Amino acid sequence: MQVDAGSITITEKALWKAKELMREASISSPEYFMRVGVKGGGCSGLSYELDFDNESKPGDMDFGDDQLRIVCDMKSFLYLCGTELDFTDGLNGKGFNFINPNATRTCGCGESFAV
Repeated sequence: MQVDAGSITITEKALWKAKELMREASISSPEYFMRVGVKGGGCSGLSYELDFDNESKPGDMDFGDDQLRIVCDMKSFLYLCGTELDFTDGLNGKGFNFINPNATRTCGCGESFAV
């Protein structure tokens, strides 16, 4: 997927890993989607959240395509607009990475940020 400044996107590698995790958790229903969000906390002030969900909430923003829906609440979207979700499995760590153009500072672990 291409990065669009008005959305949240996912790389092919992250898409593949998300689908693999859904299979491992026996999630096969098309109603499920990946929910991304932001909460207060972490060493830089804000932390990323990532989970699978099947219930939309009022005000949710919906991204993605027929391969995987990505859903984000409006408050979190203000911090995540233009973000690309990637997956790394190299020597320096393994996991999902948020490539967030709005972050002015990130922590060493990549799980928290500041704007």
